[in-house]
Amino acid sequence: MCGAETTALAAAAVDGGADLLELGFPFSDPLADGPVIRRAAERALAAGMRTAACLGVLRETRAAVDVPLIPMTYASLLEAYGWERFAAAASAAGATSLIVADLPAGQRPELKRVQLVAPTSTDARLRVAAAQTDGWLYLVTVAGTTGARADVSPALAGLVERARAVADVPLYAGFGISTPEHARAAGALADGIVVGSRAVEVAEQGPRALREYVAGLRAALDR
Repeated sequence: MCGAETTALAAAAVDGGADLLELGFPFSDPLADGPVIRRAAERALAAGMRTAACLGVLRETRAAVDVPLIPMTYASLLEAYGWERFAAAASAAGATSLIVADLPAGQRPELKRVQLVAPTSTDARLRVAAAQTDGWLYLVTVAGTTGARADVSPALAGLVERARAVADVPLYAGFGISTPEHARAAGALADGIVVGSRAVEVAEQGPRALREYVAGLRAALDR
């Protein structure tokens, strides 16, 4: 989540082996997020992290790291700021793409963004998302909110199979992935993983802890 420590944390994550970074732009009602990211959003908003401030954090982070940076937020924020205005401002600040968690595939097709699909997505929705996604397809492994789970969702294998049938872009699995064991299991099916809630928790302990955590995930994926 964007804040005063974001740039240092981003550099630490990249040092640990992260290939790309999501930067949360906080929203007051994040429907897709569980308690960890909700609390992080509340703290960021309380600290004054509105859209303009988050764009400033994005710009600072872009100057510090070379990996893709992807703001993740919600449609209401873009509606309030202006869809085209936000896309242009984010790009100018160094964003590689966007994730708009509650904007379904097929809506606002002119907005360049990473599309999300879930086990509940129809085959028709999968085809639309695969055709419109920007760079890679985000596989939401569970029908629920973000947050750590005990095991990787058994629905992931079927979702990967369905997505590969219609997509010619990399498939990254997220939601519920938090441990090296999860990373290894999900990485054996998909082309990469996305870790949110647990990374946010570890980041509260500082850059060194985050670097070590990411390094553990990286080692699991590279085995």
